Amino acid sequence: MEHPENDQQYAALNVNEGVAQPPVINPYLQRRKKAALTVNDYVEGILKGNITILSRAVTLVESQAQEHQQLAQEVIEKCLPYAGKSRRIGITGVPGAGKSTSIDVFGLHVLKQGGKLAVLAIDPSSERTKGSILGDKTRMEKLSVEPNAFIRPSPSAGSLGGVARKTRETIVLCEAAGFDNIFVETVGVGQSETAVHSMVDFFLLIQLAGTGDELQGIKRGIMEMADGIVINKADGDNINRAQLAMAQFRNALHLFPLPPSGWTPEVLCYSGYYELGIPEVWDMIDRYFDFVHKNGYFNLRRQQQEKYWMYESIDETLKANFYNNSLIADMLKVKQQLILDSKQSSFMAAKDVLDVYFNLKEQ
Repeated sequence: MEHPENDQQYAALNVNEGVAQPPVINPYLQRRKKAALTVNDYVEGILKGNITILSRAVTLVESQAQEHQQLAQEVIEKCLPYAGKSRRIGITGVPGAGKSTSIDVFGLHVLKQGGKLAVLAIDPSSERTKGSILGDKTRMEKLSVEPNAFIRPSPSAGSLGGVARKTRETIVLCEAAGFDNIFVETVGVGQSETAVHSMVDFFLLIQLAGTGDELQGIKRGIMEMADGIVINKADGDNINRAQLAMAQFRNALHLFPLPPSGWTPEVLCYSGYYELGIPEVWDMIDRYFDFVHKNGYFNLRRQQQEKYWMYESIDETLKANFYNNSLIADMLKVKQQLILDSKQSSFMAAKDVLDVYFNLKEQ
């Protein structure tokens, strides 16, 4: 480019061409695509305890793509003979009860005794954006750097049933990879407790004291599912309130019938932040497993869970088949408009759609 400023009449001023700017992206950078793994590659890597391949297999399980789902099911089937040898522990509690902090210290206590630990955390997704923070690792600072710990947060994505199934399949993969302790942390709201209860051996309920009426925490449904109740943040000025809450929960448990296991749920206090009372909580869990192994309930519960998940899988498949049918999808749009225009009741619209669906299946 010519610069008029370089003309002789501007002898005192000289403008240079300047330096060409380097490209923003390194031209020598070559992005390498991950090599596609076969079913045998996945299974072999998982059985060797390869965390990278295990993570990729879990991603495969969580994928919505049809080809990924088919591959994932083949991997799970081949891993099944090596699964089932862990202790599965569900951990629930209201948001803010200190579940992640407690898992951090519980996990370290477990690892000190030997073995490996997998933490599967179901993270609530936004109803608006469908996104999740997936920040559980940041609240498990000590556990996240342990070589024998595997932490995997999964988004709930608004579909609790689907997440529950995927979490259960992830448990199978983790057990095949040699993890003998599995923690499953719930979202902490709604029906997530029921879903997690159906896939674990021990269900731990974390409660708080000094947050108002302790009896608000005594809900029949969740209390009946709990195999152990622990009062967190029993430290400093809160110790007396925690002990009072512990007494109230113990009294409340006497109002409920004895659970099928024959085990009477215990109530303990501890402090996750200050790591107080952790061995006592874990001793309670050890006593529970000894108890249910001796009376045969452990195997019975596992069998009941297998049967439950067979029916859950059938329900999910039927539901997906119904809504993915193009004819049904078009008919639903028409019926929805008729309902909005008050030209047909929702019950009759549903009956009409189902009649068409059943007729399709009979043909």
